[in-house]
Amino acid sequence: MSEDPHVARFISYLSLFTFFMLLLVTSNNFVGLFLGWEGVGLCSYLLISFWFTRIQANKAAIKAMIVNRVSDLFFTVGILIVFYTFQTVEFNTVFGLAPYVLHSTLLFGGYPISPVVLITALLFLGAMGKSAQIGLHT
Repeated sequence: MSEDPHVARFISYLSLFTFFMLLLVTSNNFVGLFLGWEGVGLCSYLLISFWFTRIQANKAAIKAMIVNRVSDLFFTVGILIVFYTFQTVEFNTVFGLAPYVLHSTLLFGGYPISPVVLITALLFLGAMGKSAQIGLHT
């Protein structure tokens, strides 16, 4: 990349990626985690499409963004159910209250299901989509 005229842009994308990754791993609530993860997804798009004159780079970046949007749906619904169930999105409070709601049920799609199971499944699907795991990759 020493000959590339856009090294400063690449380094800025990489620095932004690092910032959002730090936000993701140091967050103490689900909203901060989600914002960090959104930023990482955005920076992934920017880094994949860095050489925007290459058609394959643009296509790959668009695929990555679409997969991120699908996983965001799972993640967002999971966070909303966390807030509905626990009335907070703080990790310490949610993890402290989780044993007390294990045996409660929530109607989801007309079927009774434990909110802890539903939240876990939705957050897991969101994480799988963000990292393009098997079943949620292109």
